[in-house]
Amino acid sequence: MYKLAALLALFAVPAGATGLKIEVAGEANGTVTIDLLEDVAPKHVEQITALAASGAYDGVVFHRVIDGFMAQTGDVQYGRMGGDMRLAGRGGSDRPDLPAEFSDITYERGVVGMARAQDPNSANSQFFIMFAPGPFLDGQYTVVGKVTGGMDVVDAIKRGTGPNGSVIGQPDQMKSVIVTE
Repeated sequence: MYKLAALLALFAVPAGATGLKIEVAGEANGTVTIDLLEDVAPKHVEQITALAASGAYDGVVFHRVIDGFMAQTGDVQYGRMGGDMRLAGRGGSDRPDLPAEFSDITYERGVVGMARAQDPNSANSQFFIMFAPGPFLDGQYTVVGKVTGGMDVVDAIKRGTGPNGSVIGQPDQMKSVIVTE
């Protein structure tokens, strides 16, 4: 019976399951680990892991952080300190936008979703982490992962006080983003 349970457990975990290890610096300091859901959003997970593996996310700020809602990051085009931070959140990467991969996973605390423009098929590099449930996002934004460690670090990310949650002054940043197995 034990052998059968162990065999079934192997099949319950997708082959090549991946995640992210994000070192956050600023008001929040520490490590956030995310389990990526490649069985739910394979194209989005491939895009995120390719960007992370290339170092594109290293040094990118959390540009939009709304207390009680979410923290958004991932603008590899305009989201680095030293640039015009008024543009942060408007950019993407040199990779193509992705078609939506909606699922029945509900947006709850710790869920990671892909940010996009008005077009559902416009997600590129930006993503957000939920501070609290947001069921109004269900079926509207692609779910790509879930925080598995460091939610206390996420909770400590500097909140935005500007329009639409934009962070004024020195935003927190993803110092490094590493793909994990």
